[in-house]
Amino acid sequence: MSNIFSVYSTRTYGVLGPIWLIFLYYLIFCNNNVVHCDPPDEPVKCSSGNSNCTISNSYGAFPDRSTCHASNVVYPENEEQLISYVRDATKMKRKIKVATRYGHSATKLVCPDGEDGLIISTKNLTKIININVTGETMTVESGMLLMQLIDEAAKVNLALPNSPYWSGLTIGGMLGTGAHGSSLWGRGSAVHDYVVSLKMVSPGEEEDEYVKVRTLSVGDEDLDAAKVSLGVLGVISQVTFKLEPLFKRNITFMTRHDQDLEIEAPKFGVEHEFADIVWLPNQRKATYRIDNRVPTSIPGNGVYDVMGFRSVPKFLLESSRTAEDIQESLGCGKLRCITATTSTTLLIKSGFGLSNNGVLFTGYPVIGYQNKMQASASCLNKNNIIDGYCGWDPRINGHFFNSNGFTLPLNKVTSFIQDLKKLVNMDPSSFCGIEFHLGILMRYVKVSSAYLGKDEDGVDFDIAYYRPKEELGPRLNEDIMEEIEQLAVFKYGGVPHWGKNRNVAFEGVISKYKDGEKFLRVKERYDPLGLFSSEWTDQVLGLKEGIIINKTGCALEGLCRCNTDDDCGKGYTCESGKVYNEAKVCKKKKSNLIFDNCLIG
Repeated sequence: MSNIFSVYSTRTYGVLGPIWLIFLYYLIFCNNNVVHCDPPDEPVKCSSGNSNCTISNSYGAFPDRSTCHASNVVYPENEEQLISYVRDATKMKRKIKVATRYGHSATKLVCPDGEDGLIISTKNLTKIININVTGETMTVESGMLLMQLIDEAAKVNLALPNSPYWSGLTIGGMLGTGAHGSSLWGRGSAVHDYVVSLKMVSPGEEEDEYVKVRTLSVGDEDLDAAKVSLGVLGVISQVTFKLEPLFKRNITFMTRHDQDLEIEAPKFGVEHEFADIVWLPNQRKATYRIDNRVPTSIPGNGVYDVMGFRSVPKFLLESSRTAEDIQESLGCGKLRCITATTSTTLLIKSGFGLSNNGVLFTGYPVIGYQNKMQASASCLNKNNIIDGYCGWDPRINGHFFNSNGFTLPLNKVTSFIQDLKKLVNMDPSSFCGIEFHLGILMRYVKVSSAYLGKDEDGVDFDIAYYRPKEELGPRLNEDIMEEIEQLAVFKYGGVPHWGKNRNVAFEGVISKYKDGEKFLRVKERYDPLGLFSSEWTDQVLGLKEGIIINKTGCALEGLCRCNTDDDCGKGYTCESGKVYNEAKVCKKKKSNLIFDNCLIG
């Protein structure tokens, strides 16, 4: 590792100490054998038993920073209890929302209206109902975590071919938001496209005893609505997946210049089954994930334990956040770029968290079983020596960020990347904040029959970047972040990930889906009283206005597009985009005192 250290001076190291320590910790110590993690709290908090509750998400804040209230929460242990809770709430015409174990959706899908609503948590609905080895199907309760599903399937030599990379999601949560991995092959990367049957518990009429339980299977049109439900059709009780025989994957990460990225990106997902790309625009690099299935007879016991999903000691996370706060608030652009380059260089050198034997990374290719390579969430594990946390745990002053995710059709990917490159050429360092959060992740998503799934094969662009803990707090290059967002969503018609993004990305979203009206008709049949809906979901679905919130600083918070300087808040002006002239973005005013690099001697 000394060759990496020699690139940077001791003067730089003096400021970057906390960041260096974090990544050295990752490389040397971070694996499931040495780290004890204190998993995040569940998102529901109540002041009196299970009553007088608030609900948030795993990051501790929604895009509009609002607090969502509910009268009480219930924890059904089985389907019978779940049905009874829906029945009782329907009789009383109470608003109902479903909460998952960790609440990993950034958006307000879990917020009931008012303060008298009911939250149904699925944290105890984690049982396996049935495994049909011959038919290669598995039926589970909707509160089961992805990590449990893929491990239990592997025990009988079966595999879920695709999933998100974070395995701390629940089955119901993944279906509610259209969660996906990366693949254009077979059924594609979306978890919902492996669903062959599910049970939905919805409100009923008096003659139904106020509850209806529907079993939807392949051939039922309503399954295409229920597979990506946004939680507005009822509670998913059980899900049956079509699996495949367990297989191995062969992974190599190849990093090279990004000069032909716009040409390669649309093709790469066709060439490799589990391909993805990490783009580092300021460094002019792209890392291509060459990832294909191989027979189980090929030697290899590799594990992919994603670096960012590992348990890290509190003081390291808080030191990293403090350094980021200083860089953003003081305008330390050059320092931020050095920090980002340092961390991503270490990440690339360490194999992104891959290990050839579950402990050490010794080189490519890394070959391992699907359940050990497709997803990870080791910071949720409670084991062994050192106390640590998931990096975003709101109980500590750790990572806090905006997470944008939008999918563009393959035929628009080249033009979008070309526009981003124009922005990079104007000011490469403005992308260092994205690189600090490990760059732009490009995943492949296949067309789906789900009404709120993808209408075309496309590339999903995931971008995380700094978010101040305080509303309207200072941040670097806000105008660039907003222009990227508006390029994707408005110029190129990208569809936002249902569980990510700021409000502005959902403006007019339902009109982008060819089967959006079909979904709304199913919603009306399943829940005519709108008990599982909220003001926010109605706004997203185009049934009410108000997804755009006009107030001082609304554009800075992603709640609107600016029209006046007041929409941006103090210290910013509303200006047109640099590449996309129709964009309206908040640009930081130049100060008399500008910290160009913030390095110490």
